Amino acid sequence: MISVALVDDHKLLRSGLSNFIKTDPGFQVLFEADNGLDLQEKIKAGKAPNVILMDINMPLMDGYEATRWLHIHHPQVKVIALSMYDGEECIIRMLRSGARGYLLKDTEPAELARAIQETHQNGFYYTPMVTRHIASLINDNESDKKATPGLTERETELLQYMASELTYKEIADKMFLSPKTIEGHREKMCEKLQLKTRVGLVMYAIKNGIVKV
Repeated sequence: MISVALVDDHKLLRSGLSNFIKTDPGFQVLFEADNGLDLQEKIKAGKAPNVILMDINMPLMDGYEATRWLHIHHPQVKVIALSMYDGEECIIRMLRSGARGYLLKDTEPAELARAIQETHQNGFYYTPMVTRHIASLINDNESDKKATPGLTERETELLQYMASELTYKEIADKMFLSPKTIEGHREKMCEKLQLKTRVGLVMYAIKNGIVKV
């Protein structure tokens, strides 16, 4: 049985999620929490769950900080971000914080159940929104045996900036380049690595140890 915890300050939504999860005999809801601080207290007082569904925007301690705390103190707990935000900045920031998956709150119930199962079993779950085309880089152990195209020192530096919260203009300023040149380098790296988006590049960087979470 997979133990699940829900961390969200919207009690009505949290209650609906809890009721849905309880209908699956393979899941159990270990506890619910209003925010990251409440989560910390409940984990310290009892057993840590296998999987946590984590909201991002919460008072006192948000999902980013709570996920980072879990990554440091309870790395065995797998976090799936469950948010209304679909911007790449939010996705990248949660992945950098240690989240293993990212779902929107309008996700179909069947996909939510599948995400919990696969995250528990495989360690990751990524929807098309979080670039399905890079899932094999994370879940396929054989990919570790394949040679990956080398990156130049300049490309590696850019990739590290891409995995931050900086905008393209801010990255350009740091690298003393124009935003248009940065976009061109990004497109070349995507072509070289057979990726399509900035999120894909970030996941490649995490997978290959270029960026640490």
